[in-house]
Amino acid sequence: MQLTFQAAFAGVLIAGIVLWLDARRQPQVIPQPLVTAQTGPYSYADAVAKATPAVVSIFTYKKSQPNLRHPFFKRRSKEHTESGLGSGVIMDSNGYILTNYHVIADADGIAIALSDGRITENVTLVGVDPDTDLAVLKIGLGNLPQITFSSTTHLRVGDVVMAIGNPYGVGQTVTQGIVSAIGRSGLGITTYEDYIQTDAAINQGNSGGALINAKGELVGINSAVFSRFGGNEGIGFAMPTEVASSVLGQIQKYGRVIRGWLGIEGTNFGLRYPEGHPHHLTFEQAEGVLVTSVEPNSPAASAGLRKNDIITKINKHPITNTKEAMYLVAQTPPGTIIELGLLRDGLEIYSELELGIRPTGQ
Repeated sequence: MQLTFQAAFAGVLIAGIVLWLDARRQPQVIPQPLVTAQTGPYSYADAVAKATPAVVSIFTYKKSQPNLRHPFFKRRSKEHTESGLGSGVIMDSNGYILTNYHVIADADGIAIALSDGRITENVTLVGVDPDTDLAVLKIGLGNLPQITFSSTTHLRVGDVVMAIGNPYGVGQTVTQGIVSAIGRSGLGITTYEDYIQTDAAINQGNSGGALINAKGELVGINSAVFSRFGGNEGIGFAMPTEVASSVLGQIQKYGRVIRGWLGIEGTNFGLRYPEGHPHHLTFEQAEGVLVTSVEPNSPAASAGLRKNDIITKINKHPITNTKEAMYLVAQTPPGTIIELGLLRDGLEIYSELELGIRPTGQ
């Protein structure tokens, strides 16, 4: 899926871009208390300088064409335009940019402003992945900076991180905080959730921007903020680089993300059988995914899975919750034959099946 936006809406976005140009000269760093020489550096300016050139501002517009006539004046309502704002990260020198899907969803036009002052409206939408709220854009400019990746494998709660973006359109801004939690899920933000939680301020316009570590390396794509009152309350979320880079690679190759598919719905299951119980088997703890429904004509249906089966293993890997099962299946290429360990009516059985391609929106 590729969609190219040409320069057709300069007047619509001119006000926002002018404000951005006026504010872009220096990133505005929200002051934070200095730490001592014994606990860390006095300044993260080098890290910020390393990362900020690869963070872009994204301006969008969407035309609204009401079909209803005005009830009083008996005439068609005027067309109006809605503008949007977000951030993105240049991932390589070829001009591929990662951002959030919700930043560019349904946009009729996109303009991208680089930190060096260049602006382009010739933007290609390469592909989107609503399941992770990520999208890939491409621009054709030369001499592009690119972000440096860092694995989040060794990221720890308490590590210093900084969020870079264009909140409220005021210009490129850096906020600092720490990693508050790792592996956050069950938030209802996206289908696949494995978020880094941070107290670095993430506000409107930061979506799609970079979350970097103290070395200026990308650890996540800023995605969402938890707020009851519309502002930042110290709870922001970023999608880890491992997920983001996987989505980027698949969209570059296929134009979309292809995931493995079982064809079940399930819920977390945990039950402890006492010694001597007929379902005790050879273990004390039964954990896994309780199958609540099986999709007709799915790989699970073809393999004979039933409602109330409990999936305890995938390829001999113990499964303790639905999140773990979803990720293992999604990351396995369609067409792969996997082995499921099941509990059915108190008996442990094994079943092989060939994964299908996960339908869009499931």
